[in-house]
Amino acid sequence: MAAYQFSVSQSKTLSFWHYDSRSSLIDFSCRTSKSKLLFVRTFNPLPLRRRKSFSVKCVSSEPTQKLDDPIAQEAPNTVNSFALDASSIASSIKYHAEFTPYFSPEKFEPPKAFFATAQSVRDALIINWNTTYDYYEKLNVKQAYYLSMEFLQGRALLNAIGNLELTGAYAEALTKLGHKLENIVSQEPDAALGNGGLGRLASCFLDSLATLNYPAWGYGLRYKYGLFKQRITKDGQEEVAEDWLELGNPWEIVRNDVSYPVKFYGKVVSGADGKRHWIGGEDIKAVAYDVPIPGYKTKTTTNLRLWSTKAPSGDLDLSAFNAGDHTKAYEALANAEKICFILYPGDETEEGKILRLKQQYTLCSASLQDIIARFERRSGDFIKWEDFPEKVAVQMNDTHPTLCIPELMRILIDLKGLSWKDAWNITQRTVAYTNHTVLPEALEKWSLELVQKLLPRHIEIIELIDEELVSTIVSEYGTEDLDLLEEKLKEMRILEHVDLPAPFADLLVKPIESSIVVPTEELENSEEVEPVGEKDESEEKDESEEKDESEEIDESEEKDPEEEEEQVLPEPLPEPPKLVRMANLCVVGGHAVNGVAEIHSEIVKDEVFNAFFKLWPEKFQNKTNGVTPRRWIRFCNPGLSKIISDWIGTEEWVLNTERLAELRKFADNEDLQTQWKATKRSNKLKVVSFLKEKTGYSVSPDALFDIQVKRIHEYKRQMLNILGIVYRYKKMKEMSASERKAKFVPRVCIFGGKAFATYVQAKRIVKFITDVGATVNHDPDIGDLLKVVFVPDYNVSVAELLIPASELSQHISTAGMEASGTSNMKFAMNGCIQIGTLDGANVEIREEVGEDNFFLFGAKAHEIAGLRKERAEGKFVPDPRFEEVKKFVRSGVFGPYNYDELMGSLEGNEGYGRADYFLVGKDFPSYIECQEKIDEAYQDQKRWTRMSILNTAGSYKFSSDRTIHEYAKDIWNIKPVELP
Repeated sequence: MAAYQFSVSQSKTLSFWHYDSRSSLIDFSCRTSKSKLLFVRTFNPLPLRRRKSFSVKCVSSEPTQKLDDPIAQEAPNTVNSFALDASSIASSIKYHAEFTPYFSPEKFEPPKAFFATAQSVRDALIINWNTTYDYYEKLNVKQAYYLSMEFLQGRALLNAIGNLELTGAYAEALTKLGHKLENIVSQEPDAALGNGGLGRLASCFLDSLATLNYPAWGYGLRYKYGLFKQRITKDGQEEVAEDWLELGNPWEIVRNDVSYPVKFYGKVVSGADGKRHWIGGEDIKAVAYDVPIPGYKTKTTTNLRLWSTKAPSGDLDLSAFNAGDHTKAYEALANAEKICFILYPGDETEEGKILRLKQQYTLCSASLQDIIARFERRSGDFIKWEDFPEKVAVQMNDTHPTLCIPELMRILIDLKGLSWKDAWNITQRTVAYTNHTVLPEALEKWSLELVQKLLPRHIEIIELIDEELVSTIVSEYGTEDLDLLEEKLKEMRILEHVDLPAPFADLLVKPIESSIVVPTEELENSEEVEPVGEKDESEEKDESEEKDESEEIDESEEKDPEEEEEQVLPEPLPEPPKLVRMANLCVVGGHAVNGVAEIHSEIVKDEVFNAFFKLWPEKFQNKTNGVTPRRWIRFCNPGLSKIISDWIGTEEWVLNTERLAELRKFADNEDLQTQWKATKRSNKLKVVSFLKEKTGYSVSPDALFDIQVKRIHEYKRQMLNILGIVYRYKKMKEMSASERKAKFVPRVCIFGGKAFATYVQAKRIVKFITDVGATVNHDPDIGDLLKVVFVPDYNVSVAELLIPASELSQHISTAGMEASGTSNMKFAMNGCIQIGTLDGANVEIREEVGEDNFFLFGAKAHEIAGLRKERAEGKFVPDPRFEEVKKFVRSGVFGPYNYDELMGSLEGNEGYGRADYFLVGKDFPSYIECQEKIDEAYQDQKRWTRMSILNTAGSYKFSSDRTIHEYAKDIWNIKPVELP
């Protein structure tokens, strides 16, 4: 057995005492020179045998901003980087294996070793986390809160020890214990808290926030089963539940004392005090789980707070349980717990929609209650609510957290007693919105009836916000041109297909013009002219009855009874559904709206929210996405990192990526090119082994590695890629062996990504890719000239393996449809050359890496609408090569599966699911011609390597550090706070 003690001496050195087996009772603690307790653990009495010790130097530095605070000199000590030898770390790991076990004591196998290693690292993170939190609390700094339905974290161990600068020490310690670091790292499952770029961006932001010492937290949900684990079978994609929490999560810290009530359903009543009260309904509890986020080479450790949902134990109906009705007995508990079961549950049913809305509200309500409790605690006895926006910034990552706006209003008005005017002013100054899409289906709209049922108080607040918006629109556009006013109201209102608020009910009623022309003479001679349409009710009734009677007589005399039976009255048109437009609510309720790439932000202003931009141009900004260079070069590609540091003479680029641009001057250097190619080949060899293990396919490391890994969606156009591969395969089959060898560069085409479980067309695309692979990969005529591999269950850890090995990556979305993309940035950082359209961040990447180092094809964003119109008018003439490839697919060469639906979506001129909405056929000719240029360039390895180096050099702009600095300055108004 082993036990340990931490303490901090007067010299601010953290000491650690190790008592080996049979040692006596000890406490281990961390204290500052002021004797402030940081960390304590007590063990059972054991006889003393042996004692070891080591020290941790606490490194201090001046804070970035000058803070006029008397306690600044008394800030507690932190652990910046453990000055540990491998033996001490090994002892720490052994301690955790014994005293905080997840496994039985008999063996020390890799899973157990991973948990013990993670817990030993977590000890250091907790010390820094507590110190960071305590410092922010005492200084009462303004803090940003990033709310997101997704945080795609990936594995944490390698990132944590890398940021603490302990990678080498932990590798040596694990070797002493009989394990290799890479094997232990691989035991960690990816945290299943996200799906794609939205979640990965949020995680990169957290890394940058901590690294740059910004006071900020992330808020999300703790999904028990994630999105899904993807399996690839002969039938295509199969979904099974994620199991990432099955063995527990060594990084998370449950905060049983941090929980908040969340209510659904019920009703709203007016109290004797005149206030609105939301009562009754279904009540659950959101419990906090904290995940420490360490910064790189800094003491700052920020937090990702995840909410898990449950119901009180008293909600278990014991009477029903003991009566044998177990399902009914557990119903309340199950309803609460399932809120955090699955990320993006299917929403085609009413129950699915309710569950999604519950998820969104839980995130917003629990997070805001937590933020407000922190504000009140830091404010002490003198709470000034008008100062709330000076201490709190809330960023909504896409429309999922939109309910923050009415929820903050509800809390401020109903619970804190503020007026509507004050609450609205505070809310608008606090909240900001990041738009991530131009796709209509992603600009969320919720059924008014559903929101009214689930959140009755919030719909009242939303209706009042909508009324204020209507008043603003009327003031802006006036009532002279009612057609223009009606158009603007239709475009901008939060409530769609809903009658105007009562004060404006008659606003759009146009005067009725009579079709009866009365001669001027009669008007002049008439003593009294009865206004048209204003007859006495009795007269109207008499006239109506007389008319009906005369019509009945006429019809009975003139019409044949058989003709009457044949007359069919047209069915009335169904009323359009009444909806709440969440994106519009975000724009109205926030003080800033940003796009995530220059072209995307222009589309947001010119098309998506054009009317709002004209009304409030000052709200709209661009914040081009970025990715953390720590995870995406420094840790996932250590070979390339060393080369970069050696050639530019510093590791400073890890924190200041602008230094990467210095590589440009060495791009033609033969020594650098030799090293560059060697590390690329080394990374490719790792992928060769990985693909063999995961798919059974053998591929050549000498082939061009061509990769498209991202969420499967029609607009991302995996379909264009695979049809290009089919065309390539067909041409190869038409040639002799010597011809195809001379014509084509060997390629390994790698796909990865998940199709949403209910997205049928996307799942067809996955099936098609795997069928093509099964045919091509077993064709002896083709051999290593062409391989097609679909990597199952693509995630962050797989990306960390594939991206460093990539040579060509495909970012080929229909122009104007990708907001930004972040994988394109990761590929560029790792020296991967890209083929793409002028879409999202591709535009800026191409500008930075150089036009000659980016393979461009396809229609431009401003051409898309005209091309779709041309298609609808039947004027589009498909390229013969496109028709050829579709015919080849339909020939059955890739198996018996019927691809008529998939191919049919690329045909016709109109209709749902047809007419090639994403312009695959239009861009196909320029795409395959661009691929020929790629073959030509790859044959000149000197040129290709130069292009690769210039891609890394040009990626300097796409660090999430830059993006976070811009958010902090332009939107959140927060400054770095470095711990002393």
